[in-house]
Amino acid sequence: MLDIKSVRENPLSIKENLEKRKDPAKIKLLDELLKVDIEWRKLQTETNKLRQKRNQLSVEIAKQKKLGKPAKKELAEAKKVDASIGKSEKKLSQLEANEKSLLMNIPNMLHWSVPIGKDDSDNVEVRKWGEQPKFDFEPKDHLTILQNLDLIDVERGAKIAGERFYYMKGDLVLLDMALQKFALDVLRKKGFTIISPPLMIRRKPYEGVTDLTDFEMVTYKIENEDAYLIATSEHPIAAMFLDEVLDVKKLPLMFAGVSPCFRKEVGTHGKYTKGLFRMHHFNKVEQFVFSLPEQSWKLHEEIQRNCELLYQSLGLHYRIVNVCTGDIGSIAAKKYDTEVWMSDGQFREVGSNSNCTDYQARRLGIRFREGEGKPVKGFVHTLNNTALATSRVMIAIIEQFQQKDGSVVIPRVLRPYMFGIEKLEKKR
Repeated sequence: MLDIKSVRENPLSIKENLEKRKDPAKIKLLDELLKVDIEWRKLQTETNKLRQKRNQLSVEIAKQKKLGKPAKKELAEAKKVDASIGKSEKKLSQLEANEKSLLMNIPNMLHWSVPIGKDDSDNVEVRKWGEQPKFDFEPKDHLTILQNLDLIDVERGAKIAGERFYYMKGDLVLLDMALQKFALDVLRKKGFTIISPPLMIRRKPYEGVTDLTDFEMVTYKIENEDAYLIATSEHPIAAMFLDEVLDVKKLPLMFAGVSPCFRKEVGTHGKYTKGLFRMHHFNKVEQFVFSLPEQSWKLHEEIQRNCELLYQSLGLHYRIVNVCTGDIGSIAAKKYDTEVWMSDGQFREVGSNSNCTDYQARRLGIRFREGEGKPVKGFVHTLNNTALATSRVMIAIIEQFQQKDGSVVIPRVLRPYMFGIEKLEKKR
C-alpha cells in the first residue's frame, strides 16, 4: 500500500506510474481516491472545529454551574454539537474505510529500471546461462517420459481429486524431496533461517500480502472458517510480524520457507498447463527477506544470485528476464523471472524475484526502530524469491537430461539426497 500522504502530494507521479503499468482502470481508482481524500480532510477539519466548540461549551457550562446558574442554553447547544459530532464521526469512519479500500488497490511505485511494456512478450532478457541441450533423437515432453517410466498416475489423480492433481511415484517423489533439501542446505549456509510456516492464513493478513484483484482467483477458502490455504510460503512469512516493530540491529531477517502450495489457477485459459507445470498443489522453497529501505536493492540482486546458483549447480539451461510494466503485477516495484528451457524449444517461468519495497509492510504494519524505547523510523522493505518450485524444476531436469532410452540423468548434486540413484529409469 502506498502512503496516502505521498499520493496526496504527488498525484501526477502516481498517475504516470499507473500509465506505465498499462492499467487505465487503476487511474480511475486514483481519481476516486483523491476525491474521497479531499472529502475526508474537509470533514475532518469540520469535525475538529465541532470538537473545539464542544470543549469551549464544556468550559462555559462548568463555569455557569460553579456560579450556581443552570446554563440551559449552553447545555442545549452542547447536545446539538454532540449529535453533529456523532454524525460526522460516522461519516468519517465510512470515508476512511473507503479510502483504505481504494488505496489498497493502487499498485506499488515501479523502479526506474523496469522496462515499459504491455505483456510478457515485452519482458527484457537480462542474461542466459548454460547451453541448449542437443539430442540425436526426437525429445519428449516430461509427462510422456514420466508415464513411460511409470512415475506418475494422471488418471487416478484426476479421478480422486480432479484435474491438475497427480500421484507421483517412486523415484520421482525422491527427486521432489531431494530438490527441497538441496535448496535448504544451500540457503542455510548463506545465513537463511529455515522456516515451515502455517499452511493456512486468515483473510486480514492475506489481504496485506497479496494483490486483492487476484485473491479469489488464487486462494482456496476453508468452508465456514476465516482460513485460506497458502498459495506460497511467502504469504505467511510476510505476515509473521503483522503490526510489529522490528529492531534495526536484527535486519535483514532472511528466511528460507519450505511448504506445499495450493492454487486455484483460475484464469489460466490459453496458458501452458501441461503435466506438472501448473498444478493446484506443489512444493516450493522460498527466500523471503525483511530489510531496511537502504538495503533492499542490493539484497534483490543477492537473492537473485542465490537462486541462479541453485540452477547452475543443477546444470540447467535458463535465462533471466526483467519483467515489464504490463506484466509485473501490483505488489512488486521490480521483478526478475527465471525461465528454464523446455524440450519444445520454449523458455518458461520457474520462479520470480520481487522487491516489494515498503508496499507489503505498510499494509501489514511492519515497521522498524533503533532499539527498545526508540522512536519508530519507518516501514521495512520486503523481498521474495522462488528458490526452487520443485514441480517446474523437475520438468526442466526431465526434459533437459532425458536420454534416448527414455531414462533421465539425475544431476550430481542431488544424488546424495536420493540414495545415490543416478537415473530415473523404468524398474524391471
